[in-house]
Amino acid sequence: MIDLLPEQPYNQLPLLPPPREHVESVPILRQESRAMRALAELKGMTRLLPNPAILVDALVLKEAKASSEIENIITTSDRLYQALAAKEPNTDNATKEVLRYRQALYTGHRFIQSRGFLSTNGIVSIQQELEANQAGIRRLPGTALRNDRTQETIYTPPDDPHTLQTLMHNLELYLNTNTEDDVSPLIKLAIQHYQFESIHPFYDGNGRTGRIMNVLYLILQELLTEPVLYLSGYIIRNKADYYRLLQEVRTRQNWADWILFMLKAVEETARQTIGQILQIQALFEQTAEHIRRDAPNVYSKELVEVLFLYPYSKIEYVVDRLAVDRRTASKYLRTIEKIGLLRSEQKWKETLFINTRLFDLLKE
Repeated sequence: MIDLLPEQPYNQLPLLPPPREHVESVPILRQESRAMRALAELKGMTRLLPNPAILVDALVLKEAKASSEIENIITTSDRLYQALAAKEPNTDNATKEVLRYRQALYTGHRFIQSRGFLSTNGIVSIQQELEANQAGIRRLPGTALRNDRTQETIYTPPDDPHTLQTLMHNLELYLNTNTEDDVSPLIKLAIQHYQFESIHPFYDGNGRTGRIMNVLYLILQELLTEPVLYLSGYIIRNKADYYRLLQEVRTRQNWADWILFMLKAVEETARQTIGQILQIQALFEQTAEHIRRDAPNVYSKELVEVLFLYPYSKIEYVVDRLAVDRRTASKYLRTIEKIGLLRSEQKWKETLFINTRLFDLLKE
């Protein structure tokens, strides 16, 4: 972590909302308009894909990797896809943690789909999936955020159980209540993210839980229909500014620069995701045409979808999706390998068939 400003005591963490004059200005409203347009375009673009799950699954795994990297949990795309497909017993701990992030995000998505809101219990369930424990919201004092290099305390979050309960209840209301005089949902996105990170309600996993909450909030506000916008890549590229601006809200009430940072993150990430949708769509069409031309006896749209849903595919996936026997599924994959669209590898007890061009696109 970078050098930050001096410690800010928790008792100066007020309830939401902040004063309106701190969070609305002409520059903020202009940037909010740009971010909203990019987000609306992204929402429409997801309908172009032959199967939206192709993008969702790929981006969830990419986000899991990037968000975990912020916390110095490092693995590779290759290890992740191998672990998902081959179920190797000796998967390293970092890869397991990233895969738990993926599962936690899906847990949160299912929660808001079934309930229509995001409660404190839902947030706890996300964190418990991430950390594989039942510790829940902090009950013991002693939590402090420190500079990784100097070990100097930069922020002490609240540690009184009643204060934590009050702050989380207030955050829950803010997430799920919209009034006529509210600020824009994208401005509220920046505000709620700051507040959650400053409450720091868990012993561990706060950063990753907060980043999952961002995309869930966009879905709750009907700004997205699928979980396809993740800000972790932008945060990694601008990590110093991210932590500096979080701290400046605590020490100087500098909401304006923090909100502008988050709005720019939304706009840039939305436009990057639009570009990736167009690339995936073009590659899907090229792959389908290649199979139709060079292996027409095995071609079907459903088979091409399998190769895109699972960049590391295997016989079982084809059997399940196409309702064919193992011998036929094997023939399909081997035929597509012969025309140069797949590469087979033996991993653990599985033969994996890698859609190399898609994999290269997704790991960029």
